[in-house]
Order: sequence, then structure tokens, then C-alpha cells
Amino acid sequence: MLKFNKKTRTLEQDEYRYELQDVKEPNLYRDIFPYGEVPKISFNWRVMPMTPAEEIWITDTTFRDGQQSRPPYTVKQITDIYKMLHRLSGPNGIIRQSEFFLYSEKDRESLRKCLELGYKYPEITGWIRAHKEDFKLVKEIGLKETGILTSVSDYHIFLKLKKTRKKAMNMYLDIVRTALNENIIPRCHFEDITRADFYGFVVPFAQELMKLSKEAKIPIKIRACDTLGYGVTYPGVSMPRSVNGIMYGLTKFAGVPSEWLEWHGHNDFHRALTNAIGSWLYGCSAANGSLLGIGERTGNTPTEALVIEYIAFRGDANGMDTTIITEIADYFEKEIGYQIPPNQPYVGKNFNVTRAGIHADGLLKDEEIYNIFDTNRLLNKPVSIGITDKSGVAGIIYWINHHLKVKVDKNHPGVVKIKEWIDTQYEAERTIGISDQEMYELVKKYIPESIKNQ
Repeated sequence: MLKFNKKTRTLEQDEYRYELQDVKEPNLYRDIFPYGEVPKISFNWRVMPMTPAEEIWITDTTFRDGQQSRPPYTVKQITDIYKMLHRLSGPNGIIRQSEFFLYSEKDRESLRKCLELGYKYPEITGWIRAHKEDFKLVKEIGLKETGILTSVSDYHIFLKLKKTRKKAMNMYLDIVRTALNENIIPRCHFEDITRADFYGFVVPFAQELMKLSKEAKIPIKIRACDTLGYGVTYPGVSMPRSVNGIMYGLTKFAGVPSEWLEWHGHNDFHRALTNAIGSWLYGCSAANGSLLGIGERTGNTPTEALVIEYIAFRGDANGMDTTIITEIADYFEKEIGYQIPPNQPYVGKNFNVTRAGIHADGLLKDEEIYNIFDTNRLLNKPVSIGITDKSGVAGIIYWINHHLKVKVDKNHPGVVKIKEWIDTQYEAERTIGISDQEMYELVKKYIPESIKNQ
């Protein structure tokens, strides 16, 4: 059947039907995933059209996947973080949802505490396995939506679940029907989609879900889970690793509306953020992240990075308060005791700190020369300087200007004395930077007039 697509302004084939391929042996794509070697990236040169969704947003898994790689948060910590997520999201709900575990009493207490706050955004959702006994937890607590683990690769169907594709699909569809009968929106987590038989299982399963949705008149969402970070966004890359192909196929062939589609990625190959952005560009409305990227193994897409990318794509913050990112980072370090890598973008203590004298000289003239954007205005984090043997006179002057809010000339004899002291330290094979306290004492000794009004 041909249908005119108003978006592309062309006639397109409208009906695609893919039958479940109930194979006897699992397809493990050994040519692409030889376990004893680095996974291969193959190309078939099929280029998908870039079709961003009309609306995009962020979802958060800090309290689900984010707790799978660290000691559990306390009830108070979860409540505090959820409040900050709400403030970061803003009134328009750009961080649309946050998912919670339901299994322990502490999980459920945390969820109840956050529900009592009455926030519209982020909406609180659950996460369960494809077991009917798990579904009782969702019903008891009164959630409107829950994630359901529906693994789609043969690695999981055959090797973990010990089932055939047909039996796995029937099990998944059965729990989805249970959710629909209770008027709860199911969000099917297509685990390990980047190693799955896309046309032999993923698309037929998604088509069955869309049929159920139409019958029940209730949305059925799909989260495409790049469980091991295998996704790739290169043009022309072949399935099953193509993020572009997955998004195009789910929307085009399976008929999944963009607003029911979500991407969840891991960072095993340093591609989490790139893949999440690729999912936005190729038709997915929701990109899932975790604060600071904390998640299983190498972690998830950092929620704060998605916030910045959203603004870059849409042109404005749409109500989000980006200064909360720094507040969240401070909370994780001071209240939770989590050590953020100092060079981590946006949240690391050194992410906008320079130690090079030539950079400090540029900052003295105009900080825009060496700062990615106005980090003081957007993140409440002014650009700073770290003092080492590479900082030079310009670094010393910038440190004094920045920390003591006074102007000194590069020819000031006190500046020369401080520079000589620093050079002596490193000639004696010092290997660490000069601390702020040391700098303060040096300025107090050699430029005392700078300290008088402090």
C-alpha cells in the first residue's frame, strides 16, 4: 500500500510485516561478536534518513541502573536527589521521568517519599522483570507506568532464559496484557537490542505490541537498551549495531510512534552520549541517562550531558536550570562521598581549570578564549586556574585575580618572588600542584597588601 508522507513529501510503502523467525539455534552474530576479539563494525552502506522527533526529552535511571554499580542510596539521599532532578528539569518537564526499583522495603519507602512531594516532573515509574508476581508491586504502590524487562537478543533468550523466541515473546506479551488490563502503561525494555535479530525478532515483537496497544487504546512504550554499549552511529553501518537503523526500523517498520520510543545506552566503548544523540536524530523522543553517568560497569549516558545537548539542539533550556548540575555534583561528593573524576565534563572539579601559562594569559585577556561557555552563568562554576611549574607568571596573576579579587601587575616584585619559589619547588622534583592554601600563604608573604581586605 502506498501512502503520501507529509513530512518527506513522497509516496512511501506503508505496510511492512515481519514474521517471527522461531529458529532452533541462537544467532549470536559470531562474525561481528567474536568473543576472543574486539567486536567488529561492519557496513552495508544502507543510509537511514535523519528524522528527529517533533519533541525530544530526557528520562533518568539514577535510582535504578544508577544503583546497580554502587552501594544503595539512603531514603534521604534518593529524596534529596529527586528534588534536585525536579529543579533541574524545570516546569516543562524536560527530564520527563525517573524510574525506581520496587523490590526492597527501602526502595518502596523512597518511592513513596518522592511521590508525596507531588511533583509532575520527573514522573515516577517502576521497573520489573517479566514476572506476574513482580507486577503486583507496581499495582500495590499505584504507579501509572512501569518498565518491564523483555530481553530480545538470542544471548538472553536462549542462553539466559533457556527459551525459544516464540516462548519468550509469548511470555512477554502475557505480562504486557496484565499491565494493560490494570490500565498501567507498560514500557518494554528491549534488553541487548544491539545483538538481537532485528528483523527476525525485534520488529515482529514490536509489531505485536503495537497491535495490543491499538486494541487496549493504551500506549505501549519501547526502550531500546544498548546493554553492552555496542551501538554505533556511523553512516552505513550494518545491523544489529546501527543505532540509526534501530530507530528507523522501529518507527518505520514496526510503527512505533517516536513519543513511545526511548534509548538507553551504556558507555563500554565510549559511545553512550553519541549513541543517545543519534537516537534523537533518527526518530526517538526520549534519551535515558543517569546522573554523573553512574551505572552498571562503565555507566550510562550522563543525564547532565543530555541536558547540555538538549539545549544545543533546541536552542534554549526550555525552563531547565543548569546551575543545579553543580549543586548535584557537590551533593554527590559531600553528602554521599562519591568521588567524581576531576576531569569529568561539567561536574569534575577540574573540568574548567587550566594549568598552562599560555592559557592563563588568554584568560586574563578574555576568558572566552579558553572556556567552553560561560560556566559561571550556566553552571555556577567560574573558570579557574591550577598552579604548577607550567602556569608561569600569567597563572599566578590569574589565581590572585580570581581568588582574591585584586589586580596585580606581572612586574610586581611579589609576583616574581612567588614564581621563583614555585620554580624552586619543581626543580627539587615536586610532583604535585601548588595548593590554594600554599598560594594564599605565598601571597600573604610577598604581596601582603592583597590580603588586607580579605
